[in-house]
Amino acid sequence: MTVSFPSGIIKVFTSNPSPAVLCFRMKNTSKLEQILPNSQLVYSDQSQSDSSTMDFWMNMQAITFYLKKLSEQNPSASYYNVDVLKYQVSSNGIQSTPLNLATYWKCNASTTDVRVDYKYNPESMNMPSMLSNVQVVVPVDGGVTNMQSLPPAKWNADQMKAYWKISSISEKSENGGSGSLRAKFEVSEGPSKPATLAVQFISEGSTLSGVDVELVGTGYRLSLLKKRFATGRYMADC
Repeated sequence: MTVSFPSGIIKVFTSNPSPAVLCFRMKNTSKLEQILPNSQLVYSDQSQSDSSTMDFWMNMQAITFYLKKLSEQNPSASYYNVDVLKYQVSSNGIQSTPLNLATYWKCNASTTDVRVDYKYNPESMNMPSMLSNVQVVVPVDGGVTNMQSLPPAKWNADQMKAYWKISSISEKSENGGSGSLRAKFEVSEGPSKPATLAVQFISEGSTLSGVDVELVGTGYRLSLLKKRFATGRYMADC
């Protein structure tokens, strides 16, 4: 989780020897397995009886020093981003993945057939949101000499990978966000070996954790709360 501070707040902090302590609360934390605050900047209350919420507060001296350092590095910035904590979401298997995948390979001496079935999974999110900038990358060995694909994909001969790009996938997409990617490869050194494919996408306006954040106490206000998630290592095997 990242907090953005406006540049003007640095002067407020430095001119006040005892600025109000910035406190925030994470709600709906039942899906989280680990919560790791930035130990240099953030304290947490481990004595809370409610397992679905956690309270945190800033080390104001440390955050002031850190923001001053950021402003010295980039004095023209209008705001500064500070990573305050990381967390890990518990997994419930395929029900937790926003895009379910199944891959099929048929490898012969001269041809390789690949099919990737995908299905949008709104139940994995606290509020269904669109997956955008979707890219599916399939490595194919065996000396590919030609590729036919539907929908059209791009072949990168240097990396020996096929790339499909889909602008967005959601419940409003055709077939509710379900579809198939198919390709036939002609190979000169087959048969190919089935490989692990990788997927990338981002989603704005929702989370997989269901966590909400609010400020606690007075002295500060939250002007904007952005929710998003993006793929890191998102892969599927045959």
